[in-house]
Amino acid sequence: MVSEAQSKAQVKYDKANTTQIRMKLNLKTDADILAKLESVGNKQGYIKALIRADIEKE
Repeated sequence: MVSEAQSKAQVKYDKANTTQIRMKLNLKTDADILAKLESVGNKQGYIKALIRADIEKE
């Protein structure tokens, strides 16, 4: 159970240190992407690794 103070602290931390990026994927035209994402255990880690690999190529 998370206390109210812990919850407020988490919200404050997230606001100061994180951001969210959302994607809207089409079930038909992006089915290959969705299938791949479903096959990996850590979607965020997988996407970050792909982006960092692309950055390294530059």
